[in-house]
Formats: sequence, C-alpha cells, structure tokens
Amino acid sequence: MDQQTPTNLFDLQVDQQSSVFLGESARWARFLAILGFIMCGLIALFGLLAGTILTGTMSSMNMGGASMLGGSLGALVYIGAAIICFFPFLYLYRFATKIRVALGNNDQVTLSESFKNLKSYFKFYGILSIIALGFYAIALIALILGAAVGR
Repeated sequence: MDQQTPTNLFDLQVDQQSSVFLGESARWARFLAILGFIMCGLIALFGLLAGTILTGTMSSMNMGGASMLGGSLGALVYIGAAIICFFPFLYLYRFATKIRVALGNNDQVTLSESFKNLKSYFKFYGILSIIALGFYAIALIALILGAAVGR
C-alpha cells in the first residue's frame, strides 16, 4: 500500500498546463480590462455631455438655479459611476500584466502580487454586490410599505 502524504499549499506548483491556462486567462483579463477602461471613459464623457445638455435644456425652460444644480448632479452621478467602475478594471489589468511577467520570468513574488490583484478584483465586486443587495432589500421594503399605506 502506498502511503499518501498530506498535501499542503507549499507543495503546489504551476505546471505547464496551468501555465498555459493562466497565460490565456491573462490575455482575456487584459482585453476585458482595456475594454472596461474605454467604457469608464465613455461613461465619464457621457456624464459631462449629459450634464451640459441638461443644464442648457433646463435653463431654456427658465428653471433658474435648478438648471445648474440638475446638470451638475447628473454629471456627478455619471462621473462617480465611472470612477467606481475604474478600480476593478485596474485590479484586473494589474493581474493580467503581472501574471504574464511572472510566467515569463518564473517569478514567485510577481505571481503572488498578481493573485493579490485578482483577489482585490473579486473582493471589490463582492462588496459592491452586497451593497446592491442591500439597496434591493430597502427598495423591496419601501415597496411593500408603500403598497400597505396605499390601501
């Protein structure tokens, strides 16, 4: 009978097949990160344009100070969304670039840094998902209370 020794994390190695999979994942991650950066830029640009258009439209309707506030608020919402979306794509891009360097140079430290960025990417989206679920729960409670009061 062969005795199997327990495996611990220090015995893990990146073999050739895992290296190929990680390299391909890095290419896709880099592509998605660059696409995300472009989308963040477009969202911010749209926010600036929408804010300007909204300010002009509201001022032509003689809304006074509300036109400036409405346009600025709309622009800030879009720019804020672009900034929030920027960070996970930055983590994904860092993962992609560092994993490629680590695989090319057989560098354990850079490999660890790349996985740290991947962890940050998933952590960011996990926290964002929890926040979104909280908002959905609050909206559902408000909907139920509104329906109960309306009867």
